[in-house]
Amino acid sequence: MSLEEFFLPLKINAELTLKNRFVMAPMTRNLTPEAIPDEELVEYFASRARGGVGLIITEPIAVSHPSANKDGFSPDFATEEKIQGWKAVVRAVHIEGAKIFAQIWHMGCDRDATKAPNPEIRSVSPSKSGEDNYATVEEIQEIIDAFGETAKIVKEIGFDGVEIHGAHGYLIDEFLWDKTNYRTDNFGGSIKNRVRFAKEIVEIVRKAVGSDFPIGFRISQWKVQDFSAKLAKNPDELKQIVTPLSEAGVDMFHCSTRRFWENEFEGSPLNLAGWVKMMTGKTTITVGSVGLTSMFTESLLSGKGADITSLSKLESKFRDGEFDLVALGRSLIANPDWVNKVQENNLGDLQSFDAEMLKYLK
Repeated sequence: MSLEEFFLPLKINAELTLKNRFVMAPMTRNLTPEAIPDEELVEYFASRARGGVGLIITEPIAVSHPSANKDGFSPDFATEEKIQGWKAVVRAVHIEGAKIFAQIWHMGCDRDATKAPNPEIRSVSPSKSGEDNYATVEEIQEIIDAFGETAKIVKEIGFDGVEIHGAHGYLIDEFLWDKTNYRTDNFGGSIKNRVRFAKEIVEIVRKAVGSDFPIGFRISQWKVQDFSAKLAKNPDELKQIVTPLSEAGVDMFHCSTRRFWENEFEGSPLNLAGWVKMMTGKTTITVGSVGLTSMFTESLLSGKGADITSLSKLESKFRDGEFDLVALGRSLIANPDWVNKVQENNLGDLQSFDAEMLKYLK
C-alpha cells in the first residue's frame, strides 16, 4: 500500500495551499476552564500540527448571539481574554507548519427550556401540532447577522479560514431538514426555502471576510438525535441543497459520515463527499471512522474503544477521486503524530483509541 498521494499539497484558493491531505476534525472537548484557551489547549492543537496534519479545524465556537451557546460551556469570542487565547492557538499552529480554521455554529433549539444562558429561545418552526412560539423573520436575521460578525472576528484573529457548522441536527441543519422545519414562509415549505437560511449565512460570511478568505461548510445526513436520518433522500435533493451553498461562496464542503467507506445512495459507490464533489466541483473532506474499527458514536454513547485497521479502503476511494481531504478525530486523540507515523509507514506504532482519552487534553 502506498499513501504518497495523501502527502501532496492542495490549493484551496488563491490564498491558501495545504501541505498535505490530512485534517484534524472538529471535536467538542469542553475541557478548558470557562472556555478560555489556555496553555494546555494551545499545546493540544500545536502537537497535532507538529504531528503532521495539514489543516486543523477547531471545535465548534458559538456565534455572537445570546441563544447560540445552549450549554454555556462551548467556546465563543465573547471576551478579549478568549480572543487572545485563540490568537495564541493560531500562532502555535502556524509555528508548527499547519493551517487552522475556526468552526462556528449555533447549537440550535433542541434544548432543555430550563437551561441557561437563554431559556427563552424559540423553535425553528411550528410543530406538527401547530404550536406557534417559533422564531420570527426578524429573529432569524439577527442570527444570520451574528454569523457574519463572528466570521469577521475569525479573520481578525488570524485563522486561515472559517467553517460553518451546518450538520448533525444543530440550528442550520434544523432549517435544512424537513423533520424539524415546518415553516410555511420563505424559510420553509420546500428545499429551496429550507436552504435559504444556510445560503444567507454563507452570503453574509462571504461579505464579512472578503473574496479570498476560505469558507468551509460542514454537512451531514445523520443527526445527533437520529443516526439513520437522511437530509437528502436522493441525489436530486442533495444537489438542491449543496448547489445554492456552493454558489453563495463555499470553497470546501466537509461531508460528515459515521463510516466513510459506505455509499450514500443506492446504485453508486460514491460516499457523501464523492456526491458533493461531483455536484459542485468544490474541494471536499471525507470523515468517519478513518483507520479505526468502530464508529465514534459508539465511543461517545457506550465508551467503546477502537483498534487500528487498514487504510486500504481510504486509499482506494481517494485514488478514485471521491474526495480531496481526509479528516481524523479519535485517531489524532490517540496519536498526535498519526500523520507523521503514516508518512513514515510506521502504522505498527499507532496506539489504539480508548474512550478514557476523551476525558483529557493531551
